[in-house]
Amino acid sequence: MWAFSLRRGFRQIDLSQSKLYQKLAARIEDRCVESRLIARSARLISDHHLRENNPMRDRETQERYGPDVNRRAFLKGSGVAVAATAVIQAAEEALAQDKQDSTAVVSPKAQDVELNINGESRKLKLEPRVTLLDAIRNDCDLTGCKEVCTTKNCGACTVMIDGKAVYACTRLAVAEQGKKITTVEGLTAGGKVDPVIPCFVKHDATQCGYCTPGFVVATRAFLNEHPKATLEEIQKGLGGNLCRCGTYDGVTKCALELAKGGA
Repeated sequence: MWAFSLRRGFRQIDLSQSKLYQKLAARIEDRCVESRLIARSARLISDHHLRENNPMRDRETQERYGPDVNRRAFLKGSGVAVAATAVIQAAEEALAQDKQDSTAVVSPKAQDVELNINGESRKLKLEPRVTLLDAIRNDCDLTGCKEVCTTKNCGACTVMIDGKAVYACTRLAVAEQGKKITTVEGLTAGGKVDPVIPCFVKHDATQCGYCTPGFVVATRAFLNEHPKATLEEIQKGLGGNLCRCGTYDGVTKCALELAKGGA
């Protein structure tokens, strides 16, 4: 091989003296040995089954592969063969699952969708592309949750799905069937007002009001999971909701008061 040196210019070098070359050669040789061992073990497995019906196959095996084939080599090769079989089986199962999932395609046309919102079953006719936020506002006439940022990061559209705070603009309505959805309107159901709402008023945690419904729902969901939360936990737990008016102080004071009172 030819190489270039600033002092000597082009000159021919012998790679066989290079440590890197020697390491690569040794690694390639090890791989070749492993490949031969796997092939030999595979043949041994086949002959093992044949010997059950024909004991003379054992002598033929020794003549074919030599006396250096021992039990340890056989077991090692068997383990490799079993592992390879398991990998192939897992790949086939994954391909079958992908094929099954690819067949679960819905029509783009409007279809019947039933949503459980604030404890009430609502039967709607929606296209699969309709978000949960649009379905709640446009088809259910529940306008508490707002579409503000259009970039899925402000939290003004927060609702609870099975008790967990979720951005409604990030979910498709057809995917939320069979789940319990709660909007800010659901916090006043039956004439009973959730304690979070009057506490927001008490601490003046509202200004323009666009983010307020999402903050109220997020606060209720957070307190349900962390009824004894500290100020630091509240600030972190409500970090998914933004307020351009800067009412964070009132919101955190409200949540902290409710946490201390167990509401």
